[in-house]
Formats: sequence, C-alpha cells, structure tokens
Amino acid sequence: MRGVTSPAEEQRLRDLRMLRRVKDRIDRDYAEPLDVEALAHGVHVSAGHLSREFKKAYGESPYAYLMTRRIERAMALLRAGDLTVTEVCFAVGCQSLGTFSTRFTELVGVPPSVYRQQAADAVAGIPSCVVKQVTRPVRDRQAQPGSIRNREARTAGAS
Repeated sequence: MRGVTSPAEEQRLRDLRMLRRVKDRIDRDYAEPLDVEALAHGVHVSAGHLSREFKKAYGESPYAYLMTRRIERAMALLRAGDLTVTEVCFAVGCQSLGTFSTRFTELVGVPPSVYRQQAADAVAGIPSCVVKQVTRPVRDRQAQPGSIRNREARTAGAS
C-alpha cells in the first residue's frame, strides 16, 4: 500500500532532508564563518551526530565538504587574477592563511601562489564552460605536487 512507511523509514527520510539542508547551507554560505557546531545547531542535532550521518551519506565530513567548496571558489578567484592569495583566503571564508594554503595544496597538488602563476596558461584555450570541470579539486591526500598542466592532462586523458 502506497504512502505507508515504517517509523525507521520516516526517520531515514527526515535525516536525509536534514543532511541536504546542511549541504545546501554549506554550498550557499561557504564564505561565512561556519563550523560543524553551527551547522548542527541550525538543524537541531549534535555535532557528532551530524558528522557521522553526513559522512555516511556523502563520504566526507561536513568540514571536509566545506573546505572543498572554499577551495573550488578560491581556484576560480585565483584564475581571475584580481586578488592576492591572502585576499582570496579571506574572501572564501578561511580565517588562517596557513590552513588555507595547506588545504589548497592537499586538494589541488600545488600551493595557491603556484596555482595562481600557472592558472592563466593552464586554462588558455579551454572553453569557460569546461574550465570548472577540469580544474575541480580532487580529494586525494596522496596527490603528487606538480603543475596544473600535468593534472589537467591526467584529467583529460581519463575522459
């Protein structure tokens, strides 16, 4: 019979809606001072519960997801070339240039200053609608430092 769900199924659906609200908030407010406590408070759950359920649903913690969104935006700002690395760091909501640089290097494979220097040449001739796809940070803690061109060549070769 349609419309009849078990209490467990109803709870699972409520949890998925809650997690989607958290994910949407991170996507929308990535530049705001967000932390797991604030995100959890916004959906009336504990930080531990939110972290466990978010990781179970999306494969990474809320903090890791937030940092990936921030780094994606930072990459776009660095490619534009209008801001310094420090200005980009604060524009995307990071409070520490050291943490920003470390996470950027982990996700992108090169420090933000190197990325900025290489970015203009790396995306020359690539349609803007494709640039975001080929420059998306890859969550790979074992990413080898190297040029953007090498990373994009690997990405292009995989398609």
